[in-house]
Amino acid sequence: MTAQSNGFIFYRGPSMLDGQPIIAVATGIARGSRNGKTGSEVQTWILRDDMSPVDAVKRGADASICGNCVHRGDGMGGARSCYVTVFQAPLVVWKAAQRGIYPEVSPEAAAASMTGKVLRLGSYGDPAAVPVAVWRALVSEVSGHTGYTHQWRISDDLRDLCMASCDSAFEQELAAAQGWRTFRVRTAAEPLATREIICPASKEAGAKTSCSACKACGGISAKARVNIAIIAHGAASKVNAFNARN
Repeated sequence: MTAQSNGFIFYRGPSMLDGQPIIAVATGIARGSRNGKTGSEVQTWILRDDMSPVDAVKRGADASICGNCVHRGDGMGGARSCYVTVFQAPLVVWKAAQRGIYPEVSPEAAAASMTGKVLRLGSYGDPAAVPVAVWRALVSEVSGHTGYTHQWRISDDLRDLCMASCDSAFEQELAAAQGWRTFRVRTAAEPLATREIICPASKEAGAKTSCSACKACGGISAKARVNIAIIAHGAASKVNAFNARN
C-alpha cells in the first residue's frame, strides 16, 4: 500500500452470514468523505466479490452482506427502504476493486494506516458479514468508530462495536433488554422511547454535529449511554416503503 492510497481491501473471503464470497473495502484513508453527516470517517464497504452490488440486489444475493435486514425489500430489488443507493458509491467501489485499484492488505496493516482516525463499520453491508476478529484489529488504532448491525439477535460479539439496528419500538425494547445500545429508524409520527434521543447529526436535529465528531454510535464501548433514533430518510420511494411497513 502506498502513502497515496485512498483505499484498500482488508478482507476477502467467505461471508460469515452465508459463506458466499465477499470483499470488505476501506476508503477515505488519505482523503476523507465529502458527506457532511458522516464527516471525515473512514468508510467501509462490504460487497459480493463475484457480482456487482446492483446485480446482487436484483438476485437476492445481497443477503450475503446484509443478512435478514428488512430494508433489503422483497429480495428482487423491489420495495427497498435502504437509504444506500447501490448504483452510486457501492458500485463505484466494487468496480474499482475489480480493476485492481485497491491493494489487498492484512487487517493489521489496515489498522496501522488508520491510526487516530474514526472508522465506520459497514457504510454499506452489515458488519456481521466480516469476521469480528478483522474488525477488532481495525479498531485497535482508531480514535473512535461507529457501526450498526441488523444481526443483533445472533451477533452478540459485536455489541461493543456496533449499535443494534432496530425498525420498531418492539425491536428496540428487545435489543436493549439483550444488552445492546440501539439505533432505531422510526416514522415521523412515532415518539421517542425512554432513554432515546434524536441522532445529533440528522437533519431533524439540525445537523448539530457529524458522525466523526459525535462517535456516539460505537456500541456499548462508546461513552454515550443513551440510545439513538432517526426518522426514515433517503429517497422518497424508500421512505414510503419504510412507512408502508410501519
